[in-house]
Amino acid sequence: MLRSLFAAMLLATAAPAFAQQPPLLNPQMDYDGYVSLIQEVRPYRLARLIDWDNFIAAAAEPNVLILDARSERQFAQGHIAGAVNVPLTEFSEELLAEVIGRPDRPILIYCNNNFTNDRPPAILKTGRLAINLSTFTHLYGYGYRNVRELNDVMDFNDPRVRWVSGPAAGPVGGSQRAAPRR
Repeated sequence: MLRSLFAAMLLATAAPAFAQQPPLLNPQMDYDGYVSLIQEVRPYRLARLIDWDNFIAAAAEPNVLILDARSERQFAQGHIAGAVNVPLTEFSEELLAEVIGRPDRPILIYCNNNFTNDRPPAILKTGRLAINLSTFTHLYGYGYRNVRELNDVMDFNDPRVRWVSGPAAGPVGGSQRAAPRR
């Protein structure tokens, strides 16, 4: 019994030496800041969701940008007429400023999960990973606060959607993007 107690005490005092040290975190990544940003964005995003009729009405307003953050390949296979492609994986402060222009410019976003078709180029994503969630959060995080998000689910073959294939404009930086309108 005494031997077991001594062994337990020895292990208890030695345990901190063998305890795994917390990993050094990459200073260029801020997970806690990201979680905080998502919590900040949530109520703002919920107030900025719009239906199809309001999306189309907003798209007709001057200087409004319809932003499609899907891949270049998906965009070329089909997108809403007039949309500009900036793949989410390419978002950066500089590129967004180049394409969007002023931070208060009205921006409309949509993604695969706004369509019922579930076939190329609009394959449904897992709901919690829908690209609109990341797109909205990223735009907000980069300082763009005039973003509205399509909330309806449509068939991209519906003539009201005005679904088109091919690039919307000439290349800028390797992607098919329209020049910024200010």
